Amino acid sequence: MSLRIVFMGTPDFAVPILNALIGQGHEIVAVYSQPPRPAGRRGLELTPSPVHRNAEQFGIEVRTPKSLKDPEEQQAFADLGADVAIVVAYGLILPKPILEGTRLGCYNAHASLLPRWRGAAPIQRAIMAGDSETGIMVMKMDEGLDTGPVAMAEKLKITADMTAGELHDQLSMSGADLMVRAVAALERDSLTLTPQDEDGVTYAAKITKVETRIDWSQPAIDIHNRIRGLAPFPGAWCEMEIGDDLERVKLLRSVLATGVGAPGTVLDAELRIACGEGAVRLRSLQRAGGKVMDSQEFQRGAKIAQGTRLP
Repeated sequence: MSLRIVFMGTPDFAVPILNALIGQGHEIVAVYSQPPRPAGRRGLELTPSPVHRNAEQFGIEVRTPKSLKDPEEQQAFADLGADVAIVVAYGLILPKPILEGTRLGCYNAHASLLPRWRGAAPIQRAIMAGDSETGIMVMKMDEGLDTGPVAMAEKLKITADMTAGELHDQLSMSGADLMVRAVAALERDSLTLTPQDEDGVTYAAKITKVETRIDWSQPAIDIHNRIRGLAPFPGAWCEMEIGDDLERVKLLRSVLATGVGAPGTVLDAELRIACGEGAVRLRSLQRAGGKVMDSQEFQRGAKIAQGTRLP
């Protein structure tokens, strides 16, 4: 017997989970997603979210309310007569009438090992903090911020040079398998819920613009973790003097290296940069408006000289 599911999600991360549920034969009665946003070079064209576009390919009704606080919107949700709502990086707060608007409640796939990294940016925060392990969890949602009881979890190792983009993709695929198993258990009325431990709670706040600029006075390990934790989006950056201009350059991949010098000093032509402690070697960079390049290709055009001090 399949379940009647409302799926609520917005970004690429949620798409494999939606597809996995469709593949299991569940009836997706509606998809809720963030409203189309301006995109394109001029930002004039409204573009549906990845989940929105994916749902339309399957002929599923897509709803894009700006808020779920309106009583009429809440009644429209309840009128779907769904068994359960599956929520994956949706981006809107679910008020109590929505949380209680299906027979079995709302279940969320969250990309961390709760209670660590509750909140908006768990993947980036885990890498930026230097965590060696993270995971994805299915929990039943309540009115708190990622505070509901946990049903299932899948752990995943964070390797030394893994970027947020790479971890994102692995967690998304793991989340699809985990959610399929959780929904199957829910169907059988055999899904066990375990309250979260209140010890070890941390919060994954949204990434701010201030955090994306590299401060070379920090230890190399912290700079390396920041670069990979912000790659590919929004991207850590620094300024480099290229020709006669001071350009903003995104730093998308690095490795820890040996070397001593004043913070920000370019130690060799391969872009080994001295930090407050140790050094990093920049492996992948992107000039404003340009393509992503490895350090050798970047240097052919930029020619950042040994001894240059990056601000």
